[in-house]
Amino acid sequence: METNPAYTSLVAVGDSFTEGMSDLLPDGSYRGWADLLAARMAARTPGFRYANLAVRGKLIGQIVEEQVGVAAAMGADVITLVGGLNDTLRPKCDMGRVKGLLTEAVERLAPSCKQLVLMRSPGRQGPVLERFRPRMEELFACIDELAERHGALVVDLYGAPSLGDPRLWDVDRLHLTAEGHRRVAEAVWQALGHEAEDPEWHAPLPTAVPPSWTARRIADLRFTRQHLLPWIGRRLTGRSSGDGRPPKRAELLPYEAPGA
Repeated sequence: METNPAYTSLVAVGDSFTEGMSDLLPDGSYRGWADLLAARMAARTPGFRYANLAVRGKLIGQIVEEQVGVAAAMGADVITLVGGLNDTLRPKCDMGRVKGLLTEAVERLAPSCKQLVLMRSPGRQGPVLERFRPRMEELFACIDELAERHGALVVDLYGAPSLGDPRLWDVDRLHLTAEGHRRVAEAVWQALGHEAEDPEWHAPLPTAVPPSWTARRIADLRFTRQHLLPWIGRRLTGRSSGDGRPPKRAELLPYEAPGA
């Protein structure tokens, strides 16, 4: 059952997760959960408007500096904010600063919209998650506290068994597949009070035969060559994958489906 009034606009704020990597479209652009959510909302509300300010690689300080003020000024009904996870994955991370910037973002965005949506980001099971789990959980505790204080919704993707499954993650091991993004869109859709289209989005995937040792090693080599080494190179040179890249949808305009 739908419990909330119809929302007429959505602004998405964040990094690559909200930009939509790795939900690749035929034209080479990315779709992602925010676009999928906007499409659903637009189907119910004529004239629905959507902006997506997310840019891959952005740290929480950059999100606050470049996106938060713009989003707040748009006066949208719904704003989604997902940020800080890129910071937790850096070797040197000042969690006090990260939480302070996230607090600033929430304090600026919450009064500017009807509903602010925050998320406990998903994490792919494996050694990387285990290494950074304490920082991530510290970040999520801050998100829960801010949501309670400012009346924001929290979508718990971190606690969803399906989104921890490696099969829902791209070969770069950092971004969800198209199916993963679909499940995130469903989770936010339900959090906003709409009737579930997939009540089991969070449920574990069916058991599958694990890949062989050889297949795993080939996948590890491919990951290292195509994704890990370039990522390390950017860190060493102070570059980001989002340098010079504009927001995905910089203006709050009526939503049109790709190819429309």
